[in-house]
Amino acid sequence: MEVKNMFKEIKSDLPASIVVFFVAVPLCLGIALASGAPLFAGIIAGIVGGIVVGIASGSPLGVSGPAAGLAVIVLSAITTLGSWPAFLLAVVLAGIIQLVMGFARAGFIAYFFPSSVIKGMLTGIGLLIILKQIPHALGYDKDVEGDLSYFQTDGETTLSAITSAFDAFTPGAILIAVISLAVLILWDTVLTKKHKLFQLIQGPIVVVVLGMVMNTFYQNGLLNFSLTADQVVSIPVPENLAGFFSQFTLPDFSAITNFEVWKTAFVLAVVASLETLLCVEATDKLDPFKRVTPTNRELKAQGLGNIVSGLCGGLPVTQVIVRSSANIAFGGKTKLSAILHGVFLLISAITIAGLLNRIPLASLAAILIIVGYKLAKPALFKQMYQLGGEQFVPFAATVAGILATDLLKGITIGILFGIFYTLRHSYLNAYSMKDVMTTEDGHEVHHLVLAEEVSFFNKASILNALNNIPQNAKVIIDCSKSKSIAYDVVEIIENYQSNALTKNITIEKINFIEPAVSLTT
Repeated sequence: MEVKNMFKEIKSDLPASIVVFFVAVPLCLGIALASGAPLFAGIIAGIVGGIVVGIASGSPLGVSGPAAGLAVIVLSAITTLGSWPAFLLAVVLAGIIQLVMGFARAGFIAYFFPSSVIKGMLTGIGLLIILKQIPHALGYDKDVEGDLSYFQTDGETTLSAITSAFDAFTPGAILIAVISLAVLILWDTVLTKKHKLFQLIQGPIVVVVLGMVMNTFYQNGLLNFSLTADQVVSIPVPENLAGFFSQFTLPDFSAITNFEVWKTAFVLAVVASLETLLCVEATDKLDPFKRVTPTNRELKAQGLGNIVSGLCGGLPVTQVIVRSSANIAFGGKTKLSAILHGVFLLISAITIAGLLNRIPLASLAAILIIVGYKLAKPALFKQMYQLGGEQFVPFAATVAGILATDLLKGITIGILFGIFYTLRHSYLNAYSMKDVMTTEDGHEVHHLVLAEEVSFFNKASILNALNNIPQNAKVIIDCSKSKSIAYDVVEIIENYQSNALTKNITIEKINFIEPAVSLTT
């Protein structure tokens, strides 16, 4: 983005960036807590993801920061490596690997994810966001913010956590959540259509301020409710500027010869890159302007972000769908919104951390529930169903997989169903059979035309077709349209020809590739 054009959509980007900032704060902290890292490491990753990656990225709407999908890897790696500085070195090395991947043009991997799986990913995450935020809205959740796995770090599951929350809810949190949801729905469906002022000032900003005011009323006894410390944002508060900078940590470069550091770096690079590329595809689908993110540039941007984050003492970063979808849902139009949200994280961590700690998690839960609904609208299920089983089954499998496991496993399940349909297509489209003709002497002529690309997946269907040809017939095996035929198929045809004599079947081959020529297929 050129500097002169950077601020052309600031009327939309500024309010959206503030919303993303409010959403990002508890997510950064929650993911750091789940990762077993210092809380401030999550804020550093959020700042770097917003400013550094935001500037370097070609994604107009993607927002980067610490990712829940890496939390388990980070927690395990810190334990294995034995120190936080050694892990930071692995983050730096992971960034370098991602840079190499970007220059090697590995971003093409993004285009191998089926559309049905990406839509399932968005819908699954939308439903997961709603389910995960219900306990926060009820005021009882022992799980960390940002945990997107079915089996939670607190020992419960997504569903059992909701049951526990209903058994031990907090009236003050419920009141804030209900009012916040009402304001957001009213803002979105009525007020924005009444006056431009309501378009400029986003509903989530009003909801956050309202939540802070109500929390103040609780504390001063003006309302007979209360919130506990774990029901509000809890960002580290530095005493002064020196205290702020003391929270940054340098990597332990002496661990460069440790094989486990390199192993961790490679795992981080691969998983972070996959999450980023999946998010890029999903974000581009949500983009109302249908812009396409350059994936190789995105890998380079993420690599740069991880190098900087590791050098500063931050968690590894990826592009993150929760923040990206919030950015889109509340009007972001260019990458300025992502950059500004990082700037706000930096400024607030230095100056107003204490004020941010007044924000109720119930207010943020209401915002995220609306984001989740916009990702998982019922109309999308109907639309995917109408497209037929080939689209709906991978879509539904991805949604179910994400809800029952986690993001990467759910997507893997969806892709496996997509591969099944691809193989099914390959099986069904291995050949075409022309109409059966009958010669003057009464023998049938079967004309089998092989497809352009014939792989070993086609063995079963071709063999089945040949075995169904009756005795005393003639079969024409036509390879004139084929550019390549797998050796397995060539071998089947040769074996069939040898056995055809026992059935009095004569065979004519057109442009057939002999086995000796096809051993390298």
